[in-house]
Amino acid sequence: MKKHFSLIVLLGLSWLVSCQPSFDLKQIEKQRVLCQGRFALREIPITITAFSCPRSAGGLHDFYSEGDYWWPDPDNPDGPYIRRDGLSNPNNFIKHRQLLIRLSYHVPALTAAYVLTEEKRFAQSATDHLVAWFVDPETKMNPHMLYAQAIKGRVTGRGIGIIDAIHLVEVAQAVRVLESEKAIASDTLQAIKSWFAEFLNWITTHPYGIKERDNGNNHSTCWAMQVAAYARLVGDSSRLYFVRDFYKNTLLPDQMAPDGSFPKELKRTKPYGYSLFNLDAMTMVCLLASKNDDLWQFSLPDGRSIAKGLEFLFPYIKDKKRWPFAKDVMYFDQWPVRHVSLLFGGFKLKKKEYLEVWKTLPADPVEFEVLRNFFIRQPLLWLEYLKS
Repeated sequence: MKKHFSLIVLLGLSWLVSCQPSFDLKQIEKQRVLCQGRFALREIPITITAFSCPRSAGGLHDFYSEGDYWWPDPDNPDGPYIRRDGLSNPNNFIKHRQLLIRLSYHVPALTAAYVLTEEKRFAQSATDHLVAWFVDPETKMNPHMLYAQAIKGRVTGRGIGIIDAIHLVEVAQAVRVLESEKAIASDTLQAIKSWFAEFLNWITTHPYGIKERDNGNNHSTCWAMQVAAYARLVGDSSRLYFVRDFYKNTLLPDQMAPDGSFPKELKRTKPYGYSLFNLDAMTMVCLLASKNDDLWQFSLPDGRSIAKGLEFLFPYIKDKKRWPFAKDVMYFDQWPVRHVSLLFGGFKLKKKEYLEVWKTLPADPVEFEVLRNFFIRQPLLWLEYLKS
């Protein structure tokens, strides 16, 4: 347990939802927020520069990871790797991804603790991590993902590697909260925003980013979620509006079936986990991109909408035994967890039953494969969207 705890500062949220007086999130999660924030105070910043992989085509400051589902070829052990969908190779390099997830626990945890207590030590510690990752020339990460999800013997990086950066979404939101609370120095804030502006430009203009945008499944959804999150942080209205239209004209019509399911995810070897993952990401797109246009209320002429997606999956979140499709080849037993689709969807769509089920689900998964796909963990940081 110590090994897991050093990687994931476990945190929850804190807020009383005024329209749901029986659903007191502050009471549900306050103790966890403070516990995790205090734990995070003891954790020093560690960035990708602390670990390197000799197989990376990049440098010390370049994020590097290797595709999960790629394995040595039994018929050609020294040749290019081959794909085994849904089966993660434990020998592939994922240390940078682990460190990014670590950042995504510490900074939001510390920021949430600051919101609850107004103790400057929490904000300062969060800032220390942010400076190490995005400002300090000795330790910062370069604002691109050129070498993410490489495949031995095939490619030095891929567009789908951009999905590794989904854990920056809540980090970006934590920066917004620190800014609104006036808990971060202006020069530091601007340096962090400059990093995210560069990263946003890269994922929207580089061929890898374009390919990821057009991938067609959960990768496209996660690309849109990231663009919206970073555009919110740096004030890029044009890209935020692009995501809004992209959701209406591409994501929803191309990915959702009339019954609310995601056929492209159901065809995978992990249909349950991927369906939950895509619904969470699409929920975040609606949350982030609903500026002057409420995507929560938008539907296609045949009724496809975020509400329809929730209606389809909710019975199987509430009772997984009812799942009528194939079980995931790995980690089926570890799902579901406290999915943001239930929490934010329950609030925005006024579905109390979603909120009640959310309360019963595990808040602190420790399996790394689940953590990799559980990217929003601190709802306290998203209050500005829930109040609007």
